[in-house]
Amino acid sequence: MNLKNLNRLTSPSNLFSSKTMKRSACLIFNSVAGQGDSDQDLAMIKSILEPEFDLDIQFTTKEVSGGELARQAVEGHAEIILASGGDGTVSAVAEALINTDIPLGAISRGTANAFANALGIPDTVEAACKVIVDGATRKVDAAMCNDKPMILLAGVGFEAETVEDADREAKDRLGMLAYVLSGLKQLREMTQFTAEIETPDKIITVDTAAVTIANAAPPSSVLARGTAGVIFDDGLLDITILSPQTAAGAIATSIQLLQSAANEETVEREGVGYLRAKWVKVTTDPSQKVVLDGEIIGKTPIEVKCIPGGLTVFVPLESEEQADEQLDNLPGIDVKLK
Repeated sequence: MNLKNLNRLTSPSNLFSSKTMKRSACLIFNSVAGQGDSDQDLAMIKSILEPEFDLDIQFTTKEVSGGELARQAVEGHAEIILASGGDGTVSAVAEALINTDIPLGAISRGTANAFANALGIPDTVEAACKVIVDGATRKVDAAMCNDKPMILLAGVGFEAETVEDADREAKDRLGMLAYVLSGLKQLREMTQFTAEIETPDKIITVDTAAVTIANAAPPSSVLARGTAGVIFDDGLLDITILSPQTAAGAIATSIQLLQSAANEETVEREGVGYLRAKWVKVTTDPSQKVVLDGEIIGKTPIEVKCIPGGLTVFVPLESEEQADEQLDNLPGIDVKLK
C-alpha cells in the first residue's frame, strides 16, 4: 500500500466522531437512471444507509436537475451529499460541490458510470453504499474549462465528433457500444487540424486529430490514456495528443490506447504524445467542437485550469501510476520553451 496514498485519506474515525451519532445526508436520487429497478435500488440504499445516516431524499425531475438539488442542499448547509443516478446526475452534483468541503458519495446506476470508474468507486449499489458507510474520504482535483466546472475531461476534435454523432436512441439501447460504433465511423472520416497547445512552460504547435485534457478518466476514455493512469489528485491535468497520419494508423493507435488503459502502461507509439500541466490553453485552426464531461459546449479555443483538491469524495484507497511527458512521437511538432 502506497504511504503517500495513506496520508491523503481521511480516516473514518476523523469523519464520524461516534457510532451512536447519526450524521445528516442529502440523497439526490434519479429514478429514471439506468435500466434496473429504481424502486429496488432505493430500497437497498435505504436499508444500508439509514442505520448510519439521517437521510433527506430528494428526487430529480424534468424540471429540477441533480445540480439544482445539490446547490439547494449546499445552501441548506448539508453535511454530506449523496448522488445516485447516471453520469449526468453524479457529475452535476459533483460540480455543485467544488470548493465546498462537503463530502460527495457516488452511488452510480447508469450505463457507463464514468465518474465512479475513474475514481475506483464500485459501480454496484451495495458496494458503493459500503464505501460511504466506511466513511473514509479523499480530496481529489476538479477543474474549470472556459469557466465551466469540469470533473472528468474535455475533448477537442475526434472525441467531440464521436459524442455528437452517437445517436441518443442508440445510447439508450446500446450504452457504451454506441460510442464505440460512432468512434469507428469517425476513424474512417478522421480529419486533422493545427493545434496550438500552451502550458505554463511551453507552447506546442502540432497537426493533430484529437486533444484530450483529463482531470480524471475511466479506462473506457481511450483518448485520455496516453499517460496510462490518469492521476486525479496530483494538481495536474493529463493532456493526450493524437496525431495519426492515416485512418489505418488511427485504428492501430486506438487499439494500443485501449491496451494501455487495460495494462496501465504508457503508450510508446508514433503519433501519440502526452504531458501534464496545471493549466492549458488550446487554440485550433480551423475551429473545433469541444465536449466537456460528455456534453458538447461549443468550439475552441478553450482554457482549462486545475483546481487542486477541489472536491471531497468517499472513495476507496487505490494505488497510482506515474507517467512521464512524451512529445517526441508527434510528427512535425514544434515546441517552444517559455
